[in-house]
Amino acid sequence: MNAAVEAARAGEHGKGFAVVASEVRALAQRSAGAVKEIEVLIAESAAKVSHGYKIAEEASSTMGGIVEQVSRVNAIVDEIGVASREQASGIEQVNSAVMLIGEATQQNAALVGEAEHSTAELRDQAERLARVVSMFRV
Repeated sequence: MNAAVEAARAGEHGKGFAVVASEVRALAQRSAGAVKEIEVLIAESAAKVSHGYKIAEEASSTMGGIVEQVSRVNAIVDEIGVASREQASGIEQVNSAVMLIGEATQQNAALVGEAEHSTAELRDQAERLARVVSMFRV
């Protein structure tokens, strides 16, 4: 503004200077407007960065919870694996016991067959003895 006053005092020689001063003033006004726009953009960017940071913290917390839950699931799966191995071992023992019972049943069946045969033989011998003894009178 001081430049415009000095240009007016200079008269005809100051006209060019007045034009330059006017352009400088317009440029200063545009610069001030740009500075205000930049301030607004910086404030908006800072707010967006802050919001993004909060979202990143929430995502990090959520991921931590997911990792914790995955660890729990892994522990449960490990427990299931141990229980499955124990059950398989128990089933093997039951199968062995059933096989032993089957063998014992077969042996018992064979013994019953032998006992039936022996009983039949004893009956025959008892009948013969009864016939032989019936010849004697007391």
